[in-house]
Amino acid sequence: MQIDLAELKALEDIHRKLAAGYHLSETEPGLWLDLSAQHDAYAALFAALGYSLKHDERGFFYFDTPETSVNMSKTSQWFALTLYCLVEDFADAGKDPVNALFDNVLGFTEMDQLVSRHLPLFEQLNVQSASDLRKEVFNRMVRLGFAREEGDGFKLLAPCHRFLDAALALTEEKVDG
Repeated sequence: MQIDLAELKALEDIHRKLAAGYHLSETEPGLWLDLSAQHDAYAALFAALGYSLKHDERGFFYFDTPETSVNMSKTSQWFALTLYCLVEDFADAGKDPVNALFDNVLGFTEMDQLVSRHLPLFEQLNVQSASDLRKEVFNRMVRLGFAREEGDGFKLLAPCHRFLDAALALTEEKVDG
């Protein structure tokens, strides 16, 4: 494939973000449109550089990196725990957990309640309070494209589906195993 670098108008910004673990979604329309329009060229160039560009049909791009659960980073553990606890709480409240994840803005009150209900789990990851959850988890989610700040809270974005997919895969393994 012949790649015209002049056609890849946002190459530097896209590469910098994706290489840092960022998940690029439609919330950044300029980068999103360039990457979508030139997907094949970007994918070929990144593959030549040793990256595997993934496009999730639910609305985001990321570099796939092999990461086993044994080597799960602390950040991934924080994200997974937070999302799994939110899903459980929404389901317990009679809400569709997936819709509730993406429809709600999570503010300090919701974070405080989440940490309080699941404190033994959060303590294992050194999260003791809503302030810790905001600082350690949600601010990182923003930096990596999993959430955006909205008012005084946070709104989860489509890349969170990666963690939901992992949870479903684990559930299916337990059922099958």
